[in-house]
Amino acid sequence: MASAARRRQAFGEGFALFAECLLTGVWFALAALPVVTIPAALAAASRHLAAYAEGDATSWGAFWSDLRVAWRQSWRAGLALVGAAVVLVLNLVVLAQEGVPGRPGFALATFVIAGLAVTVLLRAGADWSPGERWRSLFARGVEAARTDASGTGILLGGVAVLAACAWALWLLVVPMSGCLIGAAVAVRRRRIAREEEAATGV
Repeated sequence: MASAARRRQAFGEGFALFAECLLTGVWFALAALPVVTIPAALAAASRHLAAYAEGDATSWGAFWSDLRVAWRQSWRAGLALVGAAVVLVLNLVVLAQEGVPGRPGFALATFVIAGLAVTVLLRAGADWSPGERWRSLFARGVEAARTDASGTGILLGGVAVLAACAWALWLLVVPMSGCLIGAAVAVRRRRIAREEEAATGV
């Protein structure tokens, strides 16, 4: 009986976290509408889900408060993101033309590079806290992507699922983006736990 109760409690907690991810996806989508605010929205959403997972008090108001703080620190990163997106779109437009030499290989490389860039952005957002410099966040994101191959694989898989959802039905991007941010938070928590275990020799 006790084991069954624990399983029901674990299921309830897991489903509640899933529901919170879906709700956070809606908040993220609203905050990210201007596009240039995507890094700030990602940071605020990650901080919200991290607080929820830790059992700390969090709310809609706290999310928007974090968003305002993150925006003041991330607008340059947002502009850089817009620029990178424009370059990506132009590259895809060129690759869509017939007769481009090596088009399949270049298209695959473009998608892989874009996917890896998104994983770095996800890691940077999940690692954000007020006062952090985004240059340092991106540097740590690149290092984490290099040293935590399994975490990078998880995030790449999540990016691929999100892209498939966008292709099948674009509205699915809204809730599924929250799940992807939740995955970034989980990957960060797992990496920190592994580093602490390695430091203590457990």
